[in-house]
Amino acid sequence: MEIKGFLIAVMLLFVSAASVWAYKKAPFAKSLRKLAGQGDAESQSRLGYMYYQGQGVPQDYAAALKWYRLAAAQGYARAQYRLGYMYAHGEGVPQDQVQAHKWLTLATITFTNKPERDEAVKARDKVAADMTPAQIAEAQKLAREWKKQ
Repeated sequence: MEIKGFLIAVMLLFVSAASVWAYKKAPFAKSLRKLAGQGDAESQSRLGYMYYQGQGVPQDYAAALKWYRLAAAQGYARAQYRLGYMYAHGEGVPQDQVQAHKWLTLATITFTNKPERDEAVKARDKVAADMTPAQIAEAQKLAREWKKQ
């Protein structure tokens, strides 16, 4: 019986800590929103992640996509990666392996950090495993034609 009480206490501690942490993220989201609105790609991507995870803001895939797309359009690799992930899994958008492959390919080109680049290559290759050669060719063509805005 003592172990059960201890486990309940630990669970309550984690739940309350998560609530406090999410509450403290709300002002951060507000300041990020300002920078993101001014066109800062890193802030746009971070705000997108907060909406994706529901950290300090309600979870909202549509808002996450909005901010990721803005950052990705500027060539921000992490946002390109996350867009690829969302398309691959159909989160907030219809599942689209061609778009997923395109964005993940762009991320592999844009990342300068080897571990991140390797992560993007692995994700792209996983998506490609379920694609036809024609789909892969279309995704590669879209990636080649894409230009930063």
